[in-house]
Amino acid sequence: MTPLRQRMIQDMQLRGFSARTQECYVAAVRQLAEHHHSTPDQLREEHLRQYFLYLANEKKVARATATIALCEIKFFYQQTLQRQWPTLRLIRLPHEKKLPVVLSREEVRRALGAVRIPFYRACLTTIYACGLRLLEGAHLQVPDIDSGRLLLHIHGKGKKDRYVPLPDLTLQMLRAFWRTHRSPCGCSPRLPVTVSRTASPTTAARSPAPVSRAPSIVPPEVSMLQVADILRLHGPAHRAQMAR
Repeated sequence: MTPLRQRMIQDMQLRGFSARTQECYVAAVRQLAEHHHSTPDQLREEHLRQYFLYLANEKKVARATATIALCEIKFFYQQTLQRQWPTLRLIRLPHEKKLPVVLSREEVRRALGAVRIPFYRACLTTIYACGLRLLEGAHLQVPDIDSGRLLLHIHGKGKKDRYVPLPDLTLQMLRAFWRTHRSPCGCSPRLPVTVSRTASPTTAARSPAPVSRAPSIVPPEVSMLQVADILRLHGPAHRAQMAR
C-alpha cells in the first residue's frame, strides 16, 4: 500500500467511514488515476475536468453514479491533498425525477413464486414486505424479530438502527421457514452466497440457478439479485403490497 493511499484511508477512518465506504472511495480515485495513466497526486485540475466530461458525455453514467464519484474524488483532493480546486465546486449534475415502476400484487406473487430455494424466497419476501435493503434481509437474525409488537429491529448501513413494521403473514412465513432448520440465532441455517453484479457469465453459468421461470416477468436462469431488481428492492420504489 502506498503512503498516499494509507493517508487517505486514515483520513476516512478519522471521519468515521465504514470499511465498505473506504473501499469505494479508494476505488473511485484508482479509476480516475487509471483513466489518465498517472498517479492521483500528479493529476491537475484540468484532468478532473476532462474525467467528469468523459463520464457525462462518453460513458453517459447515471446521475447517482457520477455524484458518488464526485464525492469520493472531492474527498481525496480536498481532505487528503488539501487542494481546493474551483472545478470541484463547479461540477453540478442535473437532477432527475423519474416515476418508479411499481409492480401489481399478482406480478409480485408470480416473481416470488418463481424462486425455488426456500431461503431466497423467504428472504426476498421479507425484504419486499418490510421495505428492507437486500443485505438487511439476508442478515436478519432471530433476536431481531419482535413478534409481540410485530416489529423488526434492522441494523442498517452506516450503523443506523431502526424498527420497521412486520406484517403478520410475513411473521408466519418466517416461523414456518425457521421450523425447517431451527437455527438458534439466524433466520436461516446459513447466509446466502455473496451477491455480485460483476460476476462473469462463465461464473454465473456454473452457479445453480435459484429461480425458476415465471411467464412475462422472470426470464430463465436468473439470479436472486436479478429478482431483487425486478421487485425494485434497491430503492424506495418497492411497496409493502404483500402485507395486504
